Amino acid sequence: MASIINQEIPEFSADAYVNGEFKTITSEDVKGNWAIFLFYPADFTFVCPTELEDMAAHYDELKGLGVEVYSVSTDTHFTHKAWHDSSEAIGKVQYPMIGDPTGKITRGFNVMIEEAGLAERGTFLVDPDGLIQVAEIHAGGIGRSAKDMLRKVKAAQYVRENDGEVCPAAWEQGGDTLKPSLDLVGKI
Repeated sequence: MASIINQEIPEFSADAYVNGEFKTITSEDVKGNWAIFLFYPADFTFVCPTELEDMAAHYDELKGLGVEVYSVSTDTHFTHKAWHDSSEAIGKVQYPMIGDPTGKITRGFNVMIEEAGLAERGTFLVDPDGLIQVAEIHAGGIGRSAKDMLRKVKAAQYVRENDGEVCPAAWEQGGDTLKPSLDLVGKI
């Protein structure tokens, strides 16, 4: 499998449910800002609502960092609305819930489970140029952490804004960074 890091997101146009309305979202709408794509298998399931609720709990902080969140499943935007209206956890979601019933977006991010017609648990951080900076895929029974993705957003933004510096493992905002150089080789 080829790496998708620093690859441009696929072109798409899809309907989403967001804040009580249906809205068309395109790949061009995403560019110019940071974005998280949160793929999940299906509405009305078990791990999925816990993940979307966890991301919703961090949404204001992410928005403050200039990040939009897009959850994506192969359900329709109509199903997303029904789920939003009936689930206490999903009722907290304010970010766009993109319907991808054709699987075009899901396939474009290479997270389609073809035999099931469902998405893997894939999380992608996209920079303002529309390039993928973080890509994670989890097995169906393993939920993701929005708090850890928030940390990765801060690290990616720091690296983008501070040319020549990198963030070490478990880096937190305000922590020490590294400046790779000949003098640093073998010193860590």
